[in-house]
Amino acid sequence: MAQLLSNEDEVLEAFDPSIAASKRFKHPIAVFFHMAFRSLAIVAYFVCSWAKTSFVTSFVIIIILLSMDFWTVKNITGRLLAGLRYWNYVDDAGNNHWIFESKKGDDKNTVSQSESNIFWLSLIFTILLWILLTITTLFSPTYIIITGVALALNITNLYGFIRCKFGSNEKISDEMKKTVFKSLLSRVTGGGGSSVPTSTDSQQQSTATRTMFGP
Repeated sequence: MAQLLSNEDEVLEAFDPSIAASKRFKHPIAVFFHMAFRSLAIVAYFVCSWAKTSFVTSFVIIIILLSMDFWTVKNITGRLLAGLRYWNYVDDAGNNHWIFESKKGDDKNTVSQSESNIFWLSLIFTILLWILLTITTLFSPTYIIITGVALALNITNLYGFIRCKFGSNEKISDEMKKTVFKSLLSRVTGGGGSSVPTSTDSQQQSTATRTMFGP
């Protein structure tokens, strides 16, 4: 009976894409606002530049949208879509402490892979777009303040969530070392007969591995 119900669900999803979308996205409203505010900020930038709106008006509109996007991503969509959150507090001595949190174990299963992909891709793509817009403002430096603020806010969020995902700076460095080592190893082992490692090469690789990842 359970198998029949499963097959029926698959048939319904094939004829009604909205059913499949509702299963992919656990937080559709969060996804909407995550994309809406950052999209509106970019659209407002283009509209204000094309309409020759005064700089003060353009600055106020775009900065408000950027601030709404920054706050929403940092406090809501990062937690719901990617299971990540960073925040800070000031202790009694006046010291500022930053906390980077991520869902662990069974809690990770509550994060949708589709939503997580949208979250990360939108963060990276938005930064690349604002970098491109910053380059174009070099010919018209009036708006470089706006693009600079946009880059600062978006890069801050990206850095904070990377810290949440990978932990400390040392762990981020270890992840980068692992990636580089795997890339070099695949080139050595996949380059044909002339690239077959000798015993000396194997010892060097073993030594490098112990150096990078511990004894």
